[in-house]
Amino acid sequence: MKLDDKDIQILNLLQTNAELTTVAIAEKIHMSQSPCWRRIRKFKENGIVKNTVCLLDREKVGMECVVFIDVNLIRTTIKKIEEFEHQVAEMPEVIECYTMTGGIDFMLKVVTKNIRHYEAFARTKLAPLANISQINSRVALTNVKNTTALPLDSQL
Repeated sequence: MKLDDKDIQILNLLQTNAELTTVAIAEKIHMSQSPCWRRIRKFKENGIVKNTVCLLDREKVGMECVVFIDVNLIRTTIKKIEEFEHQVAEMPEVIECYTMTGGIDFMLKVVTKNIRHYEAFARTKLAPLANISQINSRVALTNVKNTTALPLDSQL
């Protein structure tokens, strides 16, 4: 779907605050309410807007530890890759998982209460997986930038 300037303005507002009403969005971008509502509905129907969620402050809910983990598999057959993907998808501590190019098969982003909880996760959930050959962890110290907003303006 090709996005025009108004589409991008609407999506940027929704990325910032999904609780904005259609009326508020329409006013901010100088558009009438009905066409604005139709565009938002179209975004949802086309899967551009996938879901509306609340973003939690992880530290305020006691999740202090962020760890980035590089994982290499022993075997990288389609079956073994899909098995690993299914296993990590079931782990609530893993909030992001990517297949990677280069010398790493997967990169995980894991969030836990503290470093001791991360150690327990690594020892009892991740390390015991049958097809893992190597795990390298990096603990994040400072959160410099953390956003879910896509840089839509740079796509024009």
